[in-house]
Amino acid sequence: MAVVETDIQGQIMLITLNRPERLNALGVELRTEMAAAFTEFKDNPDVEVAVFTGAGRAFCAGEDMKESLERGAPGSATAPVKNPFNDGELDKPVIAAINGYAMGGGFILVERTDLRVAVPSAVFEVSEAKRWLLGGYNHGYFAGLPHPIATEMALGFRFTAQRLYEVGFINRLAEPEELLPTAFGMAEHMLTLPPASRVNTIHMMRQMRPKVAPDLSRLAAALHEHGDKSDLMESRSAFAEKRTPNFKGWLNPEDRYNLPTLE
Repeated sequence: MAVVETDIQGQIMLITLNRPERLNALGVELRTEMAAAFTEFKDNPDVEVAVFTGAGRAFCAGEDMKESLERGAPGSATAPVKNPFNDGELDKPVIAAINGYAMGGGFILVERTDLRVAVPSAVFEVSEAKRWLLGGYNHGYFAGLPHPIATEMALGFRFTAQRLYEVGFINRLAEPEELLPTAFGMAEHMLTLPPASRVNTIHMMRQMRPKVAPDLSRLAAALHEHGDKSDLMESRSAFAEKRTPNFKGWLNPEDRYNLPTLE
């Protein structure tokens, strides 16, 4: 059985992550098939809107920790197939139908979509603070969230679908049996618009998304290197072994007090 399934219904393509036994974690096989699915969506002139969902208890649990540990390096190995969804090359809208956990890289997949429907039981987490040397400082900013909520998100706190609906990150809440019908209803609405209006509006709205300024991006890059990088694999090992991590923090204890700055 494919770990990513597609189903074309009229002008709508349903893309389903189908690795439920691993909570749809982003292993190489899944990322390869996901890239192929979004490439098909991009290149097929007969489909105009995608609904993106997951099978089982999760939308996507993010990084495949098992594969990272086997590889001996954090993060995801480069997918052998280019993914137009990840690369921002789609000119067609994508609606997330979030059926469960959206964690780490799974949260980022939701973040890349244009519209979002979630079941009330869905749980969201930006996980960088748990796995890297800098928390997910940019995600709350991209979402236009107030600073305290963006800080909470950056520090790896979990959010319910209800909370993210209240702050405007989620468009609709729907019970499980209504999740896909609600997402398809939004897709069908977009298909009633003049084609140029739909395409042009999606393009314009994407250009208006907030972007991190270059000086802050340079500071973030420096902070990603500021600390003992052995903690990256320690966080993953501890997660896999279900134990408390033994973090080192900094190679030089004085680095704790010598943070990179914007200057």
